[in-house]
Amino acid sequence: MIITASFIGPGTVTAMTRAGAGFGYSLLWAVLFSVIATIVLQEMIIRLALVTRRGLGEAIYDLFNHKIGKFITVWISMIAVAVGCAAYMSGDLLGTSLGLGHLLNIPTNILAPIVGIIIFLIGIQGSYKLVEKIIIGLMVIMGGTFITTMFMVQPNWGEVFQGMFMPSIPIGSIIMVIALIGTTVVPYNFFLHATTVHERFNGMQDLKLARWDTIISITIGGIISAAILISAGALIVGQEIDSVIALAGPLVPVLGETWAPIFISVGLFAAGFSSALASPMGAAATVSSFFKWEGGMKNTKYKIVFGTVILIGVVTSAIGFEPLEVILLAQALNGVILPLIAILIFVIINKKGLMGQYKNGPILNVIGFLVVVVVSFLGIYSVIDAVISFLA
Repeated sequence: MIITASFIGPGTVTAMTRAGAGFGYSLLWAVLFSVIATIVLQEMIIRLALVTRRGLGEAIYDLFNHKIGKFITVWISMIAVAVGCAAYMSGDLLGTSLGLGHLLNIPTNILAPIVGIIIFLIGIQGSYKLVEKIIIGLMVIMGGTFITTMFMVQPNWGEVFQGMFMPSIPIGSIIMVIALIGTTVVPYNFFLHATTVHERFNGMQDLKLARWDTIISITIGGIISAAILISAGALIVGQEIDSVIALAGPLVPVLGETWAPIFISVGLFAAGFSSALASPMGAAATVSSFFKWEGGMKNTKYKIVFGTVILIGVVTSAIGFEPLEVILLAQALNGVILPLIAILIFVIINKKGLMGQYKNGPILNVIGFLVVVVVSFLGIYSVIDAVISFLA
C-alpha cells in the first residue's frame, strides 16, 4: 500500500483529471497498462528482495565488476532518484494543502510547511507499521471518495470499457499518455519496495502472500486512478482544468453545495498526504540501499535523508518558490533513470547464479521485455520534452 500511495499523489490526481476532461474515457487503456507494468516490475522486486535479502541498490552495485561502470551507474541512479524526490516534494506538500486550504480558505504556502512538519514527526518515529497504518487509512479515504464519485456521476459504462480495452491515441494526447503511465511507474518505488518487503516478509515462504499484497494494492490504486479519470470524463469533459477541485462544481446537484467541495477536498488531501509521506521514504530507501545502510527506517542516516527531503519541500513551499528548472532537471533525470533501472532489474532478475529457481521464466521474460521497451520509450521521450521545455 505504501507503493500504491506513493504514485497516487497530487500529480497523478491532476493528470487523471486532465485526461478525463480533455479526452473523455479514451485514455483509460493507458491507466490499465500502467497498472500491469507496475505489477510486473514490482513483482520482480519482491523476488529479488526475498531471495537475496538485499535492496535493489545493493544488487545493482554488485552487478558491475568494472569500477568506472559501477561508479557511473550507482551515482547516476542515486542522484537522479534523490533529486527527483526532493524536487517534487514541494509539489506534494502544496497539493496536499490544496484540498484543506480550499475548505478553510487558508493559503497553501502556510498549510504546506505544517503538513511537512507533521510528516517529519511521523517519519522519525522509525516505525514501518505506523506508516503502513496511516497509508491504509488514507487509501480507504481516497477509495471511498473517488470510487463513490465515479458511481454517483453514472458514466456511460459501454464507453468506459471501450476506452479501457480498445487503445487509441487521440490527436494531441501523446503527452497525456506519457503522463498517465509516467506518474504510475515510478523509479524510486523499486528501491522503496525492496526495503518494505524486508520490513514485512520473512523469506521465500511469504512469496505468494507478497505477490498478492502487491497485485491487490496496485490494482486498488489503479481503480482509484481510473475512477478520477472516469469522473472527470463524465462531468467536465471538454473543459480546461488545473485541479481535481474542478469536480466539486458539477457534483453540487448530487451532493449539495456544502458537501460537494468537502468530498473532493478530503480526497485530494488524502492523496497528497500519502504521496508526501512516501516520497521522502523513497529517497531515503534508495540512498540507504546503495550505501548498504542496515536497519531501514530506524537507521539514523535513513532519517537524515528523509528529513532533508522534507526540509527542502517545507522551505520551497513556504516561500512559494516553484522550482521549474529543478523540476525539469528532475524530469530529465527520471527520464534517464526509469529505462536504466528497468533494464537493470530485468538483467538482475535473470541471473541464475543470483536468483536460482526464482529467475524469470519465458512468459515473464516476454512480458517484462515489452514493459521495459515501453517505459524506455517513455523515459527517452520525457528527456526530450524536458530539454525542449528548458530551452523554451
